[in-house]
Amino acid sequence: MKKWLVAGAIMATLAAGAVQAKEWKTVRFGIEGAYPPFSWTDENGELQGFDVDMAHALCEQMQVKCELVAQDWDGIIPALLARKYDAIIAAMSITEERKRTVDFTGKYALVPNKFVTRKGTALDLSKEGLKGKKVGVQIATTHDKYLTDNFGRDVSLVRYGNADEAYLDLKSGRIDYVFLDATAIEEGLLNKDGGDQFEFVGPSVTDEQWFGEGFGIAVRKQDQKLKNMLNQAIQDLRENGKYEEVNNKYFEYDIYGG
Repeated sequence: MKKWLVAGAIMATLAAGAVQAKEWKTVRFGIEGAYPPFSWTDENGELQGFDVDMAHALCEQMQVKCELVAQDWDGIIPALLARKYDAIIAAMSITEERKRTVDFTGKYALVPNKFVTRKGTALDLSKEGLKGKKVGVQIATTHDKYLTDNFGRDVSLVRYGNADEAYLDLKSGRIDYVFLDATAIEEGLLNKDGGDQFEFVGPSVTDEQWFGEGFGIAVRKQDQKLKNMLNQAIQDLRENGKYEEVNNKYFEYDIYGG
C-alpha cells in the first residue's frame, strides 16, 4: 500500500509538472461582451472594445494565436475553471475573495467607481441617505458586494445581468442611481443620446478591500506559466507604445492609472 501511495504521489507530481510545462500556442480569452467601452457585441455579433484589442495585442506580443469567447458575467469564473477558456480579460477587479479561486496578473487598468443619476438628484452616501433608494448594480460584481457589505438592508439593490439593463431602468425612473466604474458609465450612458440628462454624483469609490488593486487578467491557479507570460506582455506593451495606442482609441486619459 505504501508503495502504491508513493507511486501515486510521484504520478501526481509528474502530472502537475506537465500542466506547468504546457507550451502555450493558443490563448483563449473569456470576455463579457456587454460592458462598453471594455467590451461589447456589435450588430454583426463581433466582440469589440478595449479588452478585445488588449487581448489581441497581448497575444501578438506573446506570439500565440488568440481566441475570444463571449461569456455572461455571472458565470465567467466558473467557465474559466471548467476550461471553457484559459484567461479572463473583462474589467475584473483583483480582490482577495477572487484570489481564493483564481490567480491574477498584475493590473492592466485602474478606474474609479461612481454613482450616476438624473441631473438635479443629490446623493448622500450613508445608510441614512440611501435608505429606501433603489440602486442598480450588475449582479455578482464588486459594486454589488460593496453596497451589500456597507449598506445591507438600508439600500434597495436592483441587480442586472448587464449595465445596459440598469441604464434603461434609470432612464425610465424605475431606479434612483446606478453604481459602476466611471468609464463604463461614460461610454454606456453619458456619451450616448440623452446622456446629458444624467451626471455623476457623490465621491469616487476606490476602497481596495472591495475593488482591489485594479483590473487584472484571471487565470487558473495551476497556469503560472501563462500568468507570467501575460505579466511580461503587459509590461512590454506599456514600454513599446502599443498599450498607449489601444488606450487612446477608447479613452482620453491613461486608463492604467498611477
